[in-house]
Parts: sequence; C-alpha cells; structure tokens
Amino acid sequence: MSNHPKGLTGAEVEQSRQRYGANVLTPPKRKSLWRLFFEKFNDPVIRILLVAALLSLGIGFIHNEFAEAIGIFCAIFLATGVAFWFEYDAMKKFDVLNSTNDDTPVKVVRDGHVTEIPKRDVVVGDTVILQSGEEVPADGRLTEAVSLKINESTLTGEPQIDKTTDPAHFDPEATYPSDHAMRGTTVIEGHGTMTVTAVGNATEFGHVAEQATVESEEQTPLNLQLQKLSKLIGRVGISLAIVTFVALLVKGMIIGDLLRSDWLTIATEVLQYFMVAVTLIVVAVPEGLPMSVTLSLAVNMRRMLRTNNLVRKMHASETMGAITVICTDKTGTLTRNQMRVFETKLYGDTPDAIVDEGIAANSTAFLDADARVIGNPTEGALLLWLRDRGVDYAPLRDAARVVDQLTFTTERKFMATLVESPTEGRVLYVKGAPEIVLDRCSGFGDKEEVVRQLTAYQNMAMRTLGLAYRKTEADTCEQALSEGPLTFIGIAAISDPVRDDVPAAVGECLDAGIAVKIVTGDTPATAKEIGRQIGLWTAEDTDYNHLTGTEFAAMSDEELLGRVQALKIMSRARPLDKQRLVRLLQQRGEVVAVTGDGTNDAPALNFAQVGLSMGSGTSVAKEASDITLMDDSFSSIATAVMWGRSLYKNIQRFVLFQLTINFVAIVIVLLGSIFGSQLPLTVTQMLWVNLIMDTFAALALASLPPSRSVMREKPRKNSDFIITRPMIRSIVGVGIVFVAALLGMLAWFGQGITPYELSVFFTVFVMLQFWNMFNAKGFGSRSTVCTHMKGCSAFYGVLLLILVGQIAIVTWGGEVFRTVPITLRDWAIIVGGTSLVMWAGELSRWIKRRQRA
Repeated sequence: MSNHPKGLTGAEVEQSRQRYGANVLTPPKRKSLWRLFFEKFNDPVIRILLVAALLSLGIGFIHNEFAEAIGIFCAIFLATGVAFWFEYDAMKKFDVLNSTNDDTPVKVVRDGHVTEIPKRDVVVGDTVILQSGEEVPADGRLTEAVSLKINESTLTGEPQIDKTTDPAHFDPEATYPSDHAMRGTTVIEGHGTMTVTAVGNATEFGHVAEQATVESEEQTPLNLQLQKLSKLIGRVGISLAIVTFVALLVKGMIIGDLLRSDWLTIATEVLQYFMVAVTLIVVAVPEGLPMSVTLSLAVNMRRMLRTNNLVRKMHASETMGAITVICTDKTGTLTRNQMRVFETKLYGDTPDAIVDEGIAANSTAFLDADARVIGNPTEGALLLWLRDRGVDYAPLRDAARVVDQLTFTTERKFMATLVESPTEGRVLYVKGAPEIVLDRCSGFGDKEEVVRQLTAYQNMAMRTLGLAYRKTEADTCEQALSEGPLTFIGIAAISDPVRDDVPAAVGECLDAGIAVKIVTGDTPATAKEIGRQIGLWTAEDTDYNHLTGTEFAAMSDEELLGRVQALKIMSRARPLDKQRLVRLLQQRGEVVAVTGDGTNDAPALNFAQVGLSMGSGTSVAKEASDITLMDDSFSSIATAVMWGRSLYKNIQRFVLFQLTINFVAIVIVLLGSIFGSQLPLTVTQMLWVNLIMDTFAALALASLPPSRSVMREKPRKNSDFIITRPMIRSIVGVGIVFVAALLGMLAWFGQGITPYELSVFFTVFVMLQFWNMFNAKGFGSRSTVCTHMKGCSAFYGVLLLILVGQIAIVTWGGEVFRTVPITLRDWAIIVGGTSLVMWAGELSRWIKRRQRA
C-alpha cells in the first residue's frame, strides 16, 4: 500500500482492487417466491394434514366420494397461501429499507490531485479526505486529525468519539483505536485524512452486515409446540386406528361371518375395516389448526402495523409472547440519542446576556428548522437549552462578529472565540473541560464546591462543560488568554436523556418475568447510570452483574454460561459480543429478543428468536430484524409481548375448541363402527360442521383482543406443551358429556329415525359446538364471557353467522343437506337446552373467582 501524500496512481488502484476487492457490501440473498411458498409446508401440522389428505383421497377413490379430501386440501392451501401472502406483502414493504448508497461522492488523493470518486471505487491504500458531516467510506488509519470527532453510534453506540494521531492522547478504553476511522461512522466535527486499510466486506461494518445475513437455525417456540402436537396427534390417530381395526377384525371373526366367507368377501370386509381405521386418523387431525395459527398471526401482524410496528416475519408476533430475555442497546433505544442539558450551575452574578451570547457565539453547531442538531451534539445541547429558555441563538450569533477563534482539540481541551459584541464590546468566550477552564479562572467562590458538583455529575455519567469569559482589547484569542485569569460563569451537565416511556416499560417487562440486559459501547459508568435511571441497576447489584466487552471476550463459553443469566449490563461491547451473548443465553434455554438501531446490533438481531429494530435505525439493522418499531418506542416491546402472549392463549383456545369436537367425532365413529350404528350425519352436514370448526372458529378466536392481565404471568417454558392439564380435563370432560348427549338422543329416537329427528340431531350437534365457543373464549381466565364485549365484535359476529347459517340450512337445505324445517318450539328447546354448556362454564369460572377471593 502507498501512503505518500500524492496518493495512489491509476495502476496502483487497479492492483489494489484486484487484490482486495471493491468497496461494496454483498447484498443479502432474497428467497425466491417458490421457496417462500414451499417453506410454509414445513409446518408440522401441515405435514400431517398432507398425509391425512392423501389417505382421504384413497378412501375417496374406493367410495367415489372426494368431499373430505377436497376439504382437507383446501384447508392446507388456504393456510399456506395466507401465510405466504402476508410474508410476501411484508417483504415488499420492507425492501425499501434494504437499499445502500454506494454512489456517494468521496474525496480522495490520486496522482497528486484531490478528486471525487463514488464510494464503491475506494480501494485499500487510498488517501481519503474526511470533513464534517461526511460518512467514512471504508476502514482506515488516520494520518491527520484536526479537532476530529466521529459519531460511532452505528457500530458502538457512542455518539461522539475524539480521534487523534497523537499516541499520547489515545483512549485505552476505546472500542476501536483512537487513530482509526470505521466505515459507516460519521464525522461530526473537525477534519482529517486517512489511509484505507479495508474495504467492502472486509470492513468492520461488512463483518457485522455479513453476520446479519447468516440464517439462524433457532426454531421459534410456537414451531416447537406444533411439532410436539403433530407427533401426539399422529400417535393417537395411529393407535386408535390400530385398536379399531383389531376390534372390527375380532368382531367380524367372532360375531360375523368373516371366517366362513370366501376369500373375496374376506378381502372386501378387511378393506372396509381398514377404511374405517383410516377415517379415524383423518378425523383425529385438527384441519383448522394451521388456519387458526395463520389467521391469528395475520390478524396480529395487521394490528401491530396499525400501531407503527412492522412485523416482517409472521411467527415473530407470537414468539414475542414467549421471550424470557431482552438484550437492548442504549443509544436510540433506551435514550433519545440527542444530547440535552440536564442541569446548569452558574456561579457569581454573570449577566444572562453574557451567558446567552457566549453559548451562541462560541459554538460550531446549528439547529435546523425542526430543532435538530447539526454538528457537535454537546454544543447542540447548549443551543437547545437556550431554545428551551425562549432564546434564539441565531440573532445573537449574527450580531457578535467573530474576531478570532481557537477550535477544540484533544490536546487543548477547550474552545475559545473572540467576538465584537454589540452590547459588551470585545469579549473572549471559553468553554471546555471544566478542570481546564477552572485553572484559568479566579474569583468565583469555593473551588472545592465546584469540584464536588463536577464529581456528582460525573458519577451520574454526564458530560460536563465549563464556561468562562473575559472582556478584553486583545486582537487574538491567545493574547486575551495571556492577559490574566478568566471570569468563571459555571458548568453545564449534559446527557443523552432516557426516553420518558422507558422506565415504565422496563418495569412492566421485569414484572412479567422478562430479564432486561443492556449491551452498549458506552463506558461502565454511563451504562450503569442509565441502568439505574430505568430501574434495572439497583443498590444490590455488584460487579458480578456487569462485564466489559474486553472481560467478556477473555472468558470461555463454559465460564460465561454460569454467569450470563445474572448479567445485567455489558459495557464497551463490540458488535459481535451481543451475538455471542444471545447464543449463550439460548444455550441456557432462554428465548431472546434483541433491540437495536445500529449496524453493530445486526448480528444479534438476526440470531435472536426475535430481532426488534428501530425505525430510525440503519438499513442493516432493519434487514436483520423480525419486527421494526417504527415509532422507536421501547414501550412498544412490552405491548408486543402482551400481543404475543394473548395470541398464544387464543391459539390454545382454538386447540381446546377443535380437539373437543374431534374427540366427540372420534368416539362417535369408533363406537358406531364397533357396535353397528352409524352417526346420522351426511357428508354435506359434516362439511358445514368442519367449516364451523375450521374457518369460522379460527376467525372468531383469532380476533379476540389482547389482555393486559397476561403481563402479570411468568413466561412459559420452552418445554411446556401447548395442551395443558386444564385443557385435557376440559376436552375429555366436555367431550364425554357431548358424546353421552348425542348417543342418548340416538337411543331415544330408536330404530327408523325420521328426517325430522335427523334434522334435530344435526342441529343439536352444531349448537353444542356453538355454545362451547363461549367456553373456549373464557378459557384461561376467571372472568365472565361477557367481559370485553367492545373488543369482541368479530367474535360475536362469527357466532351470529353460524346461528343464521344453521337456521338457513335446516329451513331451506332440503335434500342437499337432508334436512326439514324445525318448529319454533323445538328451536327454543334446542337453543335453551344446549346453552347449558355455556352456563356450566360460567358456573365453573364463578367458583374459581370465589376461591381466589
């Protein structure tokens, strides 16, 4: 590499590009639409449905009846199609966040001349000129740094880092060397030159971006639950099928003529037994479960989008309900990412006019029309402080003519501006490190008191500035400084304030059993102070709850596995530290969510079960995330957890509802086959029942609103099964009652059931499920089913649709549904009698409320 002032020659540029590559990042590879669609068939329940559909299709060819097979295939393609569409739609919305600008002009020295080239054409060895407001195009070593300050928040979280080429002023605690500038960071003050040492994917930014595109194999908690459920359904279905086949075979040999028949009759009968057994497997499969899950996720996805939360991956909205740990960065997530004056301490009786003019004139920062800071964030904080007091800095600055100025340097540690004031004459204004400014002042009272106040601010991890002035006749700043002591104005404590909503949101997460960990590039003191302000770091916490990035990197995985769960704060963290922390927490069985807005957060965002990027964050962070919080609000995380937990409960409610019906259907088919009686329901009637079980029930239960009460519960464990013991008791108990009622009706009707009795039986079967939906809605809560009626309009709308549909089918279904109209009196008896299902559930919930009271 060439480092001489003339820069690279044309030939050296080509040699460097051939050896080190171009200054472009490899874009993330997009999934094809076909792959995106076929991935939906990885759902374990979808797979078992496919098996059931093929078996049903085989039965259809034998009996020339394909309605059941068609229904299952429709359920499969409807569920996979909806999931595909919502993720594809989110991907299209998200693509706008994935663009990078490689054509930004960059000033470089080549062939002895300063020239501008696109960022993509920068090569290793180039001499790049850095100026205020510009983004650093590649990684490099500084050869010149004049008052150079760089915003490294995209990589480390630090909004302002002093850079220097003087080894005596290197910061040993800095995340990156003090004489290096990294791609993706921004010059906020001063200027310099650097020699490029890495471009494209070889830069630190590129390493981080690459880790953000590596696919994580970590499965979502919901997928793990559905896998367990599909295995259980498969085992139960196959076991029942074997038992039924053996029972029918024994019945045929003992009671029937199977042993005395010819081989063709025997084969036909045995095939019929096999078809009955396969039918049981088909009945056992909850066809509506994938649709319920998909609709629930889709509804959640849309609702969260309306609250400015863009869900990119559908399962992420549910996974939020299972998280046990949130790893969050500090800058821009917990804090506003805007330096503000926390407090000022003014000493003596300096006139306000002097204070205001000194701040306005002795500054290089600006405020735009929207009061956003342009330039040094610390200086901008002082301008915002003036604005909050109703003082406009611009007229003051314009009126005070600058005679001379000394810029801030790491060596000088203060800035001085000599102005011709319209009211005060010639005045020297000084601001900088308080201890340096104090040494140049006199006559301000008790110095020890000032030092104590400074120490208090520094213990609160605040930046402090000392302000001073001197009236003079000098022509330069140096002359004015040499004339004698300055008059001390006071000190300003400046910090990046915590967002107003963060303490309450963190408290809600902690109350919900979710651990919060801060991972930041800031100093230990700053990180701990922010932790204290948000209620995370308490007086009981010790060094065991804190690690620096250097300490973290030096420890082995085995050492860290015993400590990561107790860890609350990691300071001075490098980009890949957070990713390693996520993996270690996952090894400990934690379900991890990561928040972040910078490129440094991207690897961890990608590898966590849920990555939450900020809307104002970098494109790399957004690309790696599952959910983008468009309003940058940490409180949205707590809301997302509430939505996720409520969604999981809704899925449990649907599983409870559908498996209850499946249990009834299985027992009826099993008993009917073994004891010789058939369930008096036609294929078209069963299709209507399936429609209630699948689409309508899924719509009704997926639309139930979230409840804040779920935030008082602890996170569920990964090992927890989706079907809980209370669910099993409800499924079996209610199922037995339904079976007894239906078999009792058949016994009451006796032989030769009339079309009217069949219509009554069909209506009772449907209305039992109708009222059981109320119990499914109330499952998991002790409140009455009539609570939250305002947010349940869709639920009650679906119930009304089912009731109206049943009345229409019975009244006008005729031969298609094998029904005849039922009298109004019998309708009243059926509706009133079957409603006991709901009232029994209400009584059970009332007893639970009384026991809790």
